[in-house]
Amino acid sequence: MKDGFITPPNHVNFEAKKLFGNVGQIIDGSIAYINLKGGGPAEKHTHEHNHLFIIVKGEAKVLLGEEEVIIPENEAYLVEGKIPHSVWSNRDEETIMIGISVL
Repeated sequence: MKDGFITPPNHVNFEAKKLFGNVGQIIDGSIAYINLKGGGPAEKHTHEHNHLFIIVKGEAKVLLGEEEVIIPENEAYLVEGKIPHSVWSNRDEETIMIGISVL
């Protein structure tokens, strides 16, 4: 495991590190290294806040309700927290993602 990173509950081959705390409308931010076939949580979840996912390297697949959204490298996508969701690596390489939780 990379220094200072954790694997959140119900995630597989997924390491994350919080980058900053609450700043106005921004609740927090993290960087995540999603390894091959990694992501999570295994079952989609919901919450009050939204996620802004920014893909730094690789490609992510967001399972969002009944659809899949592909986020390519150097792109961002806002996930509404009230829609059941989970995020996974979509390539045969590590995906690096910045996640910002916002109200």
